[in-house]
Amino acid sequence: MSRKEIIVSNVSRYDNPIAELVQVACRFDSNITLESNDRRINAKSIMGIMAFNPSKGMTVNIVADGNDEKEALLAMEKFLVCE
Repeated sequence: MSRKEIIVSNVSRYDNPIAELVQVACRFDSNITLESNDRRINAKSIMGIMAFNPSKGMTVNIVADGNDEKEALLAMEKFLVCE
């Protein structure tokens, strides 16, 4: 299992940030979870991401578990910090 805490940047610069974030997560076999405060959601769930609503300045823990977890964690981090 890999875990990283990040601060979300300006994801609103994407055309459809919620759908695009789910698409990034779905490219990987690993289970990917986003955590903030007491909330924990599956990053591959569009409804979960909508409810989670990652926004600028939000502190998020990205947790990935699986055979491609390191790549998944990096891709999610790059998306959320807008690299």
